[in-house]
Amino acid sequence: MKIAAAVFAAAGLFVTGAVHADAGEDLIKKSGCTACHANDKKVVGPAYNDVAAKYKGDAGAAAKLADKVKKGGSGVWGPVPMPPNPAVKDEDLKTMIAYILALKK
Repeated sequence: MKIAAAVFAAAGLFVTGAVHADAGEDLIKKSGCTACHANDKKVVGPAYNDVAAKYKGDAGAAAKLADKVKKGGSGVWGPVPMPPNPAVKDEDLKTMIAYILALKK
């Protein structure tokens, strides 16, 4: 019985992670981020896989990226500035950044 409960719990975590990933990807598309970014290649801005690799192991990455999305910025990935996106809800931004940081190259 304990094994069945453990398997069920693990399956629940897997499904929750998959749903969270889908939500992040959906929010990225809905917010228009794909006009300048893609997971696997540079468009105008960096590939999300490259962002995840750059910030891997950085405990403050989510906060740094949230600030960058809200306020915009330039110089980190090249000369083209990222415009500010203050209208993105903080909760949505958290979900999108978690999705990006979970990507692997």
